[in-house]
Amino acid sequence: MYAVIRTGGKQYKVETGQQLEVERLSVKGAPADAGSVVDLAPVLVVDGETVLATPKQLGSAKVRATVVGDTKGKKIRGFTYKNKSNQRKRWGHRQQYSLIEITEISPG
Repeated sequence: MYAVIRTGGKQYKVETGQQLEVERLSVKGAPADAGSVVDLAPVLVVDGETVLATPKQLGSAKVRATVVGDTKGKKIRGFTYKNKSNQRKRWGHRQQYSLIEITEISPG
């Protein structure tokens, strides 16, 4: 059995026991701590020959995950420059991720 979930504006194909990095999760407005249980919205659930894809079928489907910890992505450095006007700007970004483990996929 596997499911396709949506979180952080992206979709991921997941199976039970799989670990993956998703954009920082929050529980009730606060960042999710290690050990927190999170319910994710399934877009598609496949169980052998059965495929659940419509909103009515997915109403009772559930994907549960446990937050393992936090990680950080690769550092991205940027530089903007405008010729002949002495405009220069350096900037950087490092994305923060939550590492989650899928614990349960139930079709409902």
